[in-house]
Amino acid sequence: MNPLEALWAALEALAINKVRSTLTMLGVIIGVATVILMVALGQGARTYVTREFAQLGANVLIIQSGKTERSDGFTPSMTTARKLTYEDAVALKRRALFLEEVVPAIIGSAKVKHMNRSRDVIVQGVTPANQFLFRLSMEAGSFLTHQDVEARRQVVVLGPRVKRELFGEEASLGQIVTLADIRYRVIGVIRPRGVLLGFDFDDLVFIPVRTAQTLFGIKHIHQIRASVEAPAFIDQASDQIKAILSRRHGNQEDFHILSQGAVLSALTNVIDILTGLLAGIAGVSLLVGGIGIMNIMLVSVIERTKEIGLLKAVGARKRDILLQFLVEAMILSLIGGIIGIIIGVAGAGLIPFFFAKVPTEVPFWAILLAFTSSVAIGIFFGTYPARKASMLDPIAALRHE
Repeated sequence: MNPLEALWAALEALAINKVRSTLTMLGVIIGVATVILMVALGQGARTYVTREFAQLGANVLIIQSGKTERSDGFTPSMTTARKLTYEDAVALKRRALFLEEVVPAIIGSAKVKHMNRSRDVIVQGVTPANQFLFRLSMEAGSFLTHQDVEARRQVVVLGPRVKRELFGEEASLGQIVTLADIRYRVIGVIRPRGVLLGFDFDDLVFIPVRTAQTLFGIKHIHQIRASVEAPAFIDQASDQIKAILSRRHGNQEDFHILSQGAVLSALTNVIDILTGLLAGIAGVSLLVGGIGIMNIMLVSVIERTKEIGLLKAVGARKRDILLQFLVEAMILSLIGGIIGIIIGVAGAGLIPFFFAKVPTEVPFWAILLAFTSSVAIGIFFGTYPARKASMLDPIAALRHE
């Protein structure tokens, strides 16, 4: 029996029991589709995070209070010997030659109100350099100025969503809003920017950093944001920051520096691990599908014992019987794998249609992996039933009831 004859014989045998063959393939279909969906979600999340960081650039550093011994970009604690100050940011701007923009920042929340409309918002106290650091463009008016910062002026720049909810279609420039019951004059509205560093810039309000100190009743700042001329100078810039701030803090390195590359690397590593775990869990259903194929093939061997005995009686060799049953198992897993791939890819494409904020991306290697896995499942779980069929004694098989 040549491979083509074995193929036709296997197809005929499977066609006789269409319902059973379909139910057998169902385990493989579900397993393959689930693996592809899990990988698509993980890969989509990885691409989304990378794209978001790319919008900001790989040359941004975030300096925060608190010393950490970890090197993966995350901070387990925020204990400090000395908090960052506005003067620290000024010193970095003057002395750190590798830094371009330096932004002292305060982050808090307050209720913003205009007339009878109000809502809670995230307030960022910053300097004019924040506009260039985050590439903010103005929809109306202007951003903060150095005079606003030094004079502690009560002026505010609104995110587009905040402006729309407070003023609707009315002009907002020159209007008065209150933050924590303190009057502020609107001097600008930024263009839609989206989410960066975990903040929805469309839903923020910006005020001068010195004014923010007064608003929140603090003398320190929460972080210093800085940009480097090029990613290649990140290490040199970090060394300069450490030297300058350590000297100002009594020779103590009671702060830590987060680079975009470190944070991105840590996040993508976490996403990759989660993707692998989810795909592994989904792979269990693929394993169950393979066991289902083996069970059905064993049942098929018992049902067709007389047929096997007859084939051997007319000259069929062990390898012919082995090939026929192995091809049947491979066809079941292969067709199931192909259908599973189609369902998985289609499902990954439909998820963003129904859930716009859930990104998916199906890499070619995931499809290739799913295809080869389904073939391997057929070979692995089909070998034992096929071998059992080939080892049957022809006389005993013909007498089987």
